[in-house]
Amino acid sequence: CPMAATDPRVLALAAQITEGREQDIPQLLLKIKGILSSPSLGCEESNKIKQDIYDYGLTQYCLLVLKGDHSQLPGAWATAAQLAEILSHCCVGLEVKEDPEEFYKKFLPSAIDSLLVLGKRLQARFIRAIKDKEKQDFLHWFQIVTDAICWLFGGHTQLAACVLQNDRFLQLLITDDVETAITMMSVLHSILRINSSALLQVEEETLHSVLDELVYKLSSTTNPAVGSAATKLLLLVAKCCKQLVQLFTARYKGLKRLLSKQWTGKGFDREVNQLLDLLYLEESSGKGEMQKQHQAACIIQAAWRGFQTRKRLKKLPRAVITLQRSFRAKREQELQHLTKQKEDEALKLQMQLQRQRAMRLFHEKQLALLEVVHASQVNKYMQEMEEKSALTIQRFWRGYRARRIFHQQKQSLKEHKAAVIIQRAACKFLEKRRRRRPLSPWKKPKGLTDEQRLALQQKVDDYIKLHPASQMSEEMSKELHMQAQAKLAQFLLRSRLDHRAAQRREALLAQVNTDVELLMNAPGLAETAEKDLSAFMSRSIPVATKARQTHNTMLKYTRWPWWKKLGDEFMEDDVIPDDAINTELETLFIGGRK
Repeated sequence: CPMAATDPRVLALAAQITEGREQDIPQLLLKIKGILSSPSLGCEESNKIKQDIYDYGLTQYCLLVLKGDHSQLPGAWATAAQLAEILSHCCVGLEVKEDPEEFYKKFLPSAIDSLLVLGKRLQARFIRAIKDKEKQDFLHWFQIVTDAICWLFGGHTQLAACVLQNDRFLQLLITDDVETAITMMSVLHSILRINSSALLQVEEETLHSVLDELVYKLSSTTNPAVGSAATKLLLLVAKCCKQLVQLFTARYKGLKRLLSKQWTGKGFDREVNQLLDLLYLEESSGKGEMQKQHQAACIIQAAWRGFQTRKRLKKLPRAVITLQRSFRAKREQELQHLTKQKEDEALKLQMQLQRQRAMRLFHEKQLALLEVVHASQVNKYMQEMEEKSALTIQRFWRGYRARRIFHQQKQSLKEHKAAVIIQRAACKFLEKRRRRRPLSPWKKPKGLTDEQRLALQQKVDDYIKLHPASQMSEEMSKELHMQAQAKLAQFLLRSRLDHRAAQRREALLAQVNTDVELLMNAPGLAETAEKDLSAFMSRSIPVATKARQTHNTMLKYTRWPWWKKLGDEFMEDDVIPDDAINTELETLFIGGRK
């Protein structure tokens, strides 16, 4: 909206909320009620102010405050009830032109949900209250919130079904308290007067829950106010939704008897009689309908049986053909089996004849060789042939036995490997637990007896006699000590210098890697902007970026699933694998001198 057309009071209030403290916002939002209730406002001016309030986010502020902790607000529940009333009045009559889907599909359902949550909390406080003054205050605030809900879905009729589908509405309705139950039934009455088909738009489970609660209130209480409200609601449901009367007669078979015996003569006989007339009329029409349905079912069954009989008769030739086909297939299979058996027998006979022929040829060849070989060499030749035959047989036998043993031991080898893995894991686990186990308190060793002490002293003396110590003068000892000290100082100095040189080399390599990565990732000269120069002018930006990447790598490793860290389950909790981090840390250069 243009600034010139905006109400100055809305502008001033928006500025105060923006600049004020968070705890002062609820009290500032209460000023909206005074702006809206100004007597000089017409209908168009009021809608214009509501539009300004929504455009400047004051309506959204009200919703945010209602979503918070109401007990911590200044003024507590009274302020929350007034904010609920302000929110409903700001939304009714408001027509949002910019992004209407956000308002109608998200903002209004969220407002309904927040108001129902506030009503549920006020109802719980009212039930738990002990003092009469507290109960009156909580009941008054609860009625303000329910009136705000009615006002809101009265201005936006599409919210009626949204209220019924909300689980908190059913929680508010299901209560044994008389005052809040009557109030919630009046809200349901308003919903049905505004949108008579609202019950048909909700899910079947929600519809049954609402009707079950109304019938339960009729059967479980003797309070005339509760009975009157429930009866009027059921009558309104029956008048608005004719198809639900059939549900009454089918689901609640004892409802007519309950109304006629328990609630006749309680001061609302006209509504009770109207509801009974509707139920009896539906029952009488239902009986005629049942007879028609029975006749129709008989006709359908007769037609179905005739259809099934004709279908079976039509399928009879096909069944005979199928039986003949299966018989021929089975006979063909048997003939093929006999043919294959005959072929196998002929092949076996042929193989036997070939083996006999081969044996005959072999013996003939042996006889021919015996005729050629000299008589003195026959025994030697036969021995060589026997050895070759024995080697061949042994070779085949060893191969067969090795293969059989391998197949037999294959499973045992798998079990052995699995046992080794389990034992290794168990040893690691026991070692880890042993290292974590606190050391046991020191126990004083047992003292030596006199005989043990004398025997030990005798062994020491004997050893000293057998291995006398080499004598060294005091001057030689001092000189040897000075030489050792000098060599130790020289070694420490050289190691310190080597360590510093290694650190300097690592720092230079890390700096080179960082510069190379910056150059590789740098944009082209044609695409370079002024913000890209900071990466080359400052050493801290690439270092901070690389440190952030390293930190993300470490976090990613800690969030790995268990199957990725399966080999690390026996590591210390504070140990991080070097392989997962070194690749990142090696390219990180921390600026400064060593």
